Amino acid sequence: MTISEIFNQFNQLKVLIVGDVMLDSYTWGKVERISPEAPVPVVNVLNREVRLGGAGNVVMNVQSLGAEAIICSVVGNDTYGNDLIKLLQERGLSTEGIIQSETRITTVKERIIAGSQQIVRIDTETDALINETENLSLSQKIKELAKEANVIIFEDYDKGVLSKELITDIIDFANNHNIPTVVDPKKRNFLHYQQATLFKPNLKELREGLDICFDVKKSEELENAVSQLKTTLQLKGAFITLSERGVYIDFKDEKRHFPAHFRKIADVSGAGDTVISIAACCVALGLSPELVAGLSNLGGGLVCESLGVVPIDKALLKKEAILHLEK
Repeated sequence: MTISEIFNQFNQLKVLIVGDVMLDSYTWGKVERISPEAPVPVVNVLNREVRLGGAGNVVMNVQSLGAEAIICSVVGNDTYGNDLIKLLQERGLSTEGIIQSETRITTVKERIIAGSQQIVRIDTETDALINETENLSLSQKIKELAKEANVIIFEDYDKGVLSKELITDIIDFANNHNIPTVVDPKKRNFLHYQQATLFKPNLKELREGLDICFDVKKSEELENAVSQLKTTLQLKGAFITLSERGVYIDFKDEKRHFPAHFRKIADVSGAGDTVISIAACCVALGLSPELVAGLSNLGGGLVCESLGVVPIDKALLKKEAILHLEK
């Protein structure tokens, strides 16, 4: 399959994203004086914007690749929750998998920015697990929507939507229905993703999740750590992002390190979301580990050239893929 054929095939995919969706709120302004009430800057507001955040950024990346993206999550039955649903609708995204809870608040990360400097970030959130009723409703919703899905992404931010029971239930369901599962983990549930298809921690998450220390510069130590990860979680594959060192994949009997491409880095925010989105679409198409890692590595680097959290530019990724990966 050529690169062009792969990118055309992305358009045929249905991708289910399960996890912690939230809002990213930005307030831009300028500072010209210090408050007389306290020694803090007074920000004169010039602009405000609210964007999809958390698992929502994965949804937008999947959509940018041309696939149909469906988010399954629990948010608050509050103003922010309504704003989140409205944002999904405005972007032509399904809201069918969103459950609004009477017992939770919607996660919001608000950034106050003066010029190019972030002054403060205000987080409105809870990390308590969703209750039993919500867990059951979410599980039923996921299974209903997953019947036509080509891949399921777990996008975990440790905010309480994903529990051990839900993870086990959905992975068992997916494996029984031959639906691949791709995981972007966090610490709390790290060891709960037993028998997933492809598990994608970063280097810090790998070390903390397994409580091990190793020298990433020594290929044998990295390889052993990833083998331990696969054995511990009974994974079909593991895909480790190594920041400026690129990525490492151990999947389908292939073990390979891909160095990072030289980039003019503007902002690394959201790069992991881009990587998991591309990797999941590649796994859904049954592509080789070389293409899964190669395309994801390219995409993660490309979004780092943009300031702020932005979804991947499909046309630019395709152009780079033809240049670097076409044989």
